Amino acid sequence: MPEFVRATRVFRRWTALTLRLGLLGAFTTQSLLAGECKLGKIIEFPITMVDLRPQMTAKINGTDVRFMVDSGSFFSIISPASAAELNLSTYSAPFGFFLRGVNGSTSTSITKVKEFTLAGASLHNIEFLVAGSQIDRGSVGVLGQNVLHFADVEYDLGQGVIRLFKPAGCGSKVKLAYWVDRSSPYSEIDIESTKRYSSAIGHASINGTDVRVLFDSGAYVSTLTLKAAARAGIRPDSPGVVPGGTSGGFGRDMVSTYIAPVASFKIGDEEIRHARLRIGDFDLGDADMLIGPDFFLSHRIYVANSQQKLYFTYNGGPVFNLKHLSNGAAPSATDSPVTPSPAGDAAPVSGAAQDRPPEESKATAADNVDAADFSRRGTAMAARGDYDHALTALSRACELAPDNPEYFYQRSRLYLRMGNRVLAAKDLDETLRLNPQLVTALVARAETAAAADLDTADRTAAKQEDLRYEMAAAYERTDRISAAIAQYDLWIAAHEADYRIPYALNSRCWARAFGGADLSLALKDCNAALKRAKKGSSFYAQVADSRGLVFLRLGDYPKSIAEYDASIAIAPKIAWSWYGRGIDKLRQHQTAAGDADIAQAKSLVPTIAEAFARHGIER
Repeated sequence: MPEFVRATRVFRRWTALTLRLGLLGAFTTQSLLAGECKLGKIIEFPITMVDLRPQMTAKINGTDVRFMVDSGSFFSIISPASAAELNLSTYSAPFGFFLRGVNGSTSTSITKVKEFTLAGASLHNIEFLVAGSQIDRGSVGVLGQNVLHFADVEYDLGQGVIRLFKPAGCGSKVKLAYWVDRSSPYSEIDIESTKRYSSAIGHASINGTDVRVLFDSGAYVSTLTLKAAARAGIRPDSPGVVPGGTSGGFGRDMVSTYIAPVASFKIGDEEIRHARLRIGDFDLGDADMLIGPDFFLSHRIYVANSQQKLYFTYNGGPVFNLKHLSNGAAPSATDSPVTPSPAGDAAPVSGAAQDRPPEESKATAADNVDAADFSRRGTAMAARGDYDHALTALSRACELAPDNPEYFYQRSRLYLRMGNRVLAAKDLDETLRLNPQLVTALVARAETAAAADLDTADRTAAKQEDLRYEMAAAYERTDRISAAIAQYDLWIAAHEADYRIPYALNSRCWARAFGGADLSLALKDCNAALKRAKKGSSFYAQVADSRGLVFLRLGDYPKSIAEYDASIAIAPKIAWSWYGRGIDKLRQHQTAAGDADIAQAKSLVPTIAEAFARHGIER
């Protein structure tokens, strides 16, 4: 949710682009109230869900790119690394011009794209902001409210589309949820959207307490601020609240999050009881909660900017679905920058049919849809955790377009989520047969079988490629430490403003220490990471573990033991800390204590002694 701060210029060419979009042929009209009100459909954007990120395609100077659709962003933004990869020159923004997100602020520059093509409309010399972290896998940036706000917007992510409408002859009392018949329930709320390029803000209640909610398709998951949670009687130390890892965004900082039980969440005519929501230590300014794509996917939403209202209906299935998200302490390139942890979910019990299953894609029963329809709807189902229907849709896409590598790659990712590595590997083989240079598939196949694919990916990928973060970790897992360090070097150099920098610095520190090379540089990396680690956090424990390994390599066993003590006190299941401390103690002739630590390490990871021994660290 990047926010524009102290803007001093207007980007007029975007207005021209929205006018061009509005002139693309004749409107498709939808009549309401016996023809008195007509909705002119300006355009329909196909959307592909990548995890919980809605992505759309465009072209920059003739190159195909993807943007995440971010209704919470006031303007469209390209990441610095993507701008460099696309050979876009940048220039300074006006004095006092910067972006503020949920995890802090970041400096901003501007780039001018010679030719930008979106939905068949091309314009020249279009300005984008260049700022912040690369927050979405596979995209170069975000499309924000300067594209979305000039019309009414329908988010039908469950069917893989976003539509822009222009109402004609529709007064403020006309109900614009045009897809709803008279017997079906729907909700309607007032929204605040008075600023130019502003996002939709409405009201909901949590445990009976009023909260202002901002509808943010780029938020990854719905999240409540700690301050608003406290008003509703929910605190990090409340019963049932568990750590939820860290979150990031356009800013440089890391934000602590938690998963909390919520007795009641009400919005419009819907009530969701006994839900579990993410709460985070950040400030939203005008709002208390981000309504993210987990809510968008489980609803069909019409943002009536023309009326200052928002309409929505429930699609079925879980609303705040956190069950199928992975857990971990640091973000990875395969998942979201948010570090999720397992939690429950709930469906509405009022204002919608109870216990409804997710709507099956209309494409599964229609004869006139193509592979792209099945693909979009399949990825939407996968994002919602509806894997069975997702597999049906994606398999149909593969059948209809057997020469399209993207569909096989999408299905391979679904198979990996379902735990079927064999079928995932087969689909990755087919993907790479069709497109041997697809870097994402090369890295994914390296995870399942073919480690040599990493070298091909390294030769193929641009040096600024965000995927190098994931490639570094993959090289580590195959014990190719020097190659891992080279990937971290490239990623860090291209992503200096990214909030994941502390994680990357810690990983490079650990890799250097494990490989026994450049120990002074390793300690420098760890110290830089430690400055941005919150004491007592899981990340602090990871950095302490890495520093412990550096001091072990340096032969400073007392300092190494102190670091490992700090790591174990926070995260007692890090086997590397137990084993490293055991080696420290053995080398100080504390045999019994050292053997006990090593035994504890082996109980957590039975093969840990072999891993240390491969790099010359033995008892």
